[in-house]
Amino acid sequence: MSNKLKIISLSLLAILLVLAFLFIDLGSNWDYVLPRRGKKIFAIVLTGAVIAFSTVIFQTVTNNRILTPSIIGLDSLYLLIQTFLIFVLGSTSLTVMNKNVNFMISVLLMVIFAGVLYRLLFKREGNNIYFLLLVGIIFGTFFGSISTFLQVLIDPNEFQIVQDRMFASFNNVNTDVLMIATGTVILATIYSFQFLKYLDVLALGKEQAINLGVDYDYIVKRLLVVIAILVSVSTALVGPITFLGLLVANVAYQFLKTYKHSLLITGSILISIVALVGGQLIVERVFTFSTTLSVIVNFVGGLYFIFLLLKESKSW
Repeated sequence: MSNKLKIISLSLLAILLVLAFLFIDLGSNWDYVLPRRGKKIFAIVLTGAVIAFSTVIFQTVTNNRILTPSIIGLDSLYLLIQTFLIFVLGSTSLTVMNKNVNFMISVLLMVIFAGVLYRLLFKREGNNIYFLLLVGIIFGTFFGSISTFLQVLIDPNEFQIVQDRMFASFNNVNTDVLMIATGTVILATIYSFQFLKYLDVLALGKEQAINLGVDYDYIVKRLLVVIAILVSVSTALVGPITFLGLLVANVAYQFLKTYKHSLLITGSILISIVALVGGQLIVERVFTFSTTLSVIVNFVGGLYFIFLLLKESKSW
C-alpha cells in the first residue's frame, strides 16, 4: 500500500471515529448533547494534532526518536504552577477557579521559562541541543521535587484538586479557553510553515545540514520556540499527556516508512487523533469513566517507550 493510500485510510478512520463519538447514543436531547460533544471532540483533535506536530519536529531537531518536548521540563512546570496556585491562593480562590486566568498564567510562565532557557543556553557558542536537553531534565526534576514538597503541605481536600490537574481531561473544556488556545496554535503553526521545508535536511544531522547551506542555529532556535508555545498551550488546555507524542510519532515512522516530513507530520497527526478519539470512546463506553484517557495513553506509551529502549540497545 502506498503512503498516499495509508494517509487516506487514516483520514477515513479518524472521521469515522469522530462521527461515532458525536452520534452514538445521541438520544432525543441532541440539541444539548451535540454541542457539548462537539466542544470535547474539538479539544481532543486540537490537542492530538498539536502534540503530534510538535513531537515530530522536536525529534527531528534533536535527531532522536525516543525524546518528547516534555523532556525540557514543561509538564513538571505546569504541575508546579497548579500546585503553587492552590497552595498560595487556595482552591476556592476566584483566580484559580477562573479557567481563563489559570490558562493564561500557565501558558505565559511555561513560554517564558522555555524562552529564558533557550536564551541562556544558546547565548554561548558551542552549547548544543543535547546540553539543552540535559538542563531541561534537571529543571524538570527540580520542579517535580518542589511540587511534591508543596503537595505534602497543602490540605488533603485541596490535594485532590491538584491530583485532578496531574492527568489530562477533556471533560468540561472552557469554550473561551478553547478559542484562545486555537488562535495561539494557528498563529504558531503559520509562523512555523516557513521552516518546515528544512526538516528533511535537518534530519540528516547538524553537520550535514550546515554543509548543505542550512542556517542551522537560526532555524532550530525558532522551531524550539514554536514547540515550546504549542506544548505549553496543549498542556495548559487539557493537562499533561507525557507519552502520546512518543507513541504516535514512532507509529507514524513505522507505518509510513519515509523520510518526508510532509507525510510524517500528517500521518502522526491522524494517528494521534485516532488514538485520542478511540481512547476516549473506550473510557466512556467500556470503562464508563472509571479511568482517564491519559492513564491509558501513558500506560501504552510507557510500554512502547521501554520497547524502543530495548530495540535501541540491541542495535548498539
